[in-house]
Amino acid sequence: MTMMLLNRIVDLRRDPEPLERVEMSCREPGPGDVRLRVHACGVCHTELDEIEGRTPPPRYPVVPGHQVVGVVEACGEEVPEGVMGSRRGVAWIYSACGACDYCLSGHENLCPDFMATGRDADGGYADCMIVPVAFSYPIPDNITDVEAAPLLCGGAIGYRSLKLANLDNGGVLGLTGFGASAHQVLKLTRHLYPDSPVFVFARSEADQEFARSLGADWVGDNVHVPPIHCDSIIDTTPAWKPVIAALEQLRPGGRLVINAIRKEAGDSERLSGISYERHLWMEKEIKSVANITRRDVEEFLGIASRIGLIPEVSIYPLIEANRALLDLKNGRLHGAAVLVPG
Repeated sequence: MTMMLLNRIVDLRRDPEPLERVEMSCREPGPGDVRLRVHACGVCHTELDEIEGRTPPPRYPVVPGHQVVGVVEACGEEVPEGVMGSRRGVAWIYSACGACDYCLSGHENLCPDFMATGRDADGGYADCMIVPVAFSYPIPDNITDVEAAPLLCGGAIGYRSLKLANLDNGGVLGLTGFGASAHQVLKLTRHLYPDSPVFVFARSEADQEFARSLGADWVGDNVHVPPIHCDSIIDTTPAWKPVIAALEQLRPGGRLVINAIRKEAGDSERLSGISYERHLWMEKEIKSVANITRRDVEEFLGIASRIGLIPEVSIYPLIEANRALLDLKNGRLHGAAVLVPG
């Protein structure tokens, strides 16, 4: 099989090809595991965090990729009947212990033994991958492989962010950044909160135009002032400047949800400019999103199937994963990038 391996931390400004193409045979699945023949794998900003060392893998080499769709081609012992040959997806959560207080209370995303697909275990930048069957998901028949891949991360984590935003129908939702996750949140909001205006704060004119094309009610940069303040804002950017700007755009009692595994440290000095009176007072709240649960993924796939939520995608051959990552890094994507075999 073909796999794209990450062997070390890389500065993408100096090395534009962080992943090495390797040919290797597929492993056999162990008890409770299945092997997928990968048909599609999404590309995520978290892969940039892994490659550049903000959330480094615990071992090298590792196969990145945590938005995986494929067909089960081999089953280990203890896998239920009917799984063989089925189309299934894999998300960011590769496994959790199942026994700690967090797991038992439905918060497996906070498990101290949480394992992330493509970081703590090999992921989907390959022709095949191994995953515990309990952490894989049936893909609805009315969603294609390429469409399903971005739903498994950007869509599912966007759904979790929207739940955490405490938005009421009719309340104003703000989105800072407008990429793979945020554009799915906009589409999702139209169905779950049909009376809620959606304001988009995006830096580039291309992203702003993308937001307008999907029906955003107001679009501007994060230095621009929207017509009214927001009840909730979801931040999907890698920087701190939009976070501070978003706090100023919240109504009293509003909530900012930060949807990011890591923030880049390049502008962290801006945090010293936070004013309690301007940014935090009047019961404004900040909530982070940590990982994902299986329930989030299952619920979101069901919603996406029911309402016909289809992400905007750009398709790349698997062997051009490095190009896809650089396009993501340099802001050349609108929507989500998806790798396919070939």
